[in-house]
Amino acid sequence: MYIPKYFKVKNVDEIWDFVQKNSFATIVTTEKGKPIATHLPLRLNKKGDEYYITGHLAYGNPQWRTFETCEEVLVMFQGPHAYISSSWYGHEEVPTWNYQAVHIYGKASILEKDELIGELTIMLEKYEKNRENPVLWNKLSPDLLESELKGIVGFKIKVGDIQAAYKLSQNRNETDYMNIIDKLKSEGNPNSIQMAELMKKRLKNQR
Repeated sequence: MYIPKYFKVKNVDEIWDFVQKNSFATIVTTEKGKPIATHLPLRLNKKGDEYYITGHLAYGNPQWRTFETCEEVLVMFQGPHAYISSSWYGHEEVPTWNYQAVHIYGKASILEKDELIGELTIMLEKYEKNRENPVLWNKLSPDLLESELKGIVGFKIKVGDIQAAYKLSQNRNETDYMNIIDKLKSEGNPNSIQMAELMKKRLKNQR
């Protein structure tokens, strides 16, 4: 991923926090030179000093079969994004786009059945625990669980290279920066509002 110096993120803890909050990602592999992508929820794990991304694919999805032949897979996490009009600057300029993105490269391998069950148990807990009638692993019937397990393939990706870009108008002067925040808020677009809040938080953390 091309990252100009203004927008490069180096703080690993900040990157991991972003990954956990934006866990619906895109995993990319290749088969005979052709890229294959799947969109799915993933989980960040730490074992000792090493980090892993875990998840599962449908058994009928051929992508999992490429894990063995691919030296590395690419996982892309994306946060809020918004169009930035150059009419919001105090000088002539061209429009651009603000965004947050993290790319993680690593080697993928298939999970054993007990590892997969552990991952699914934790994932259900994460997304169901605050619901009125949580659907948790130990509340589902063994027959249903066994049937569902036959239809999925669990995997883990050992994290290697990490690339993170937060393009949040850091290269603009304070007047333009504040005006961009105001304009984004007034757009009424959920992504624009999220971006405005993100930029505002960044400025607050710097002061």
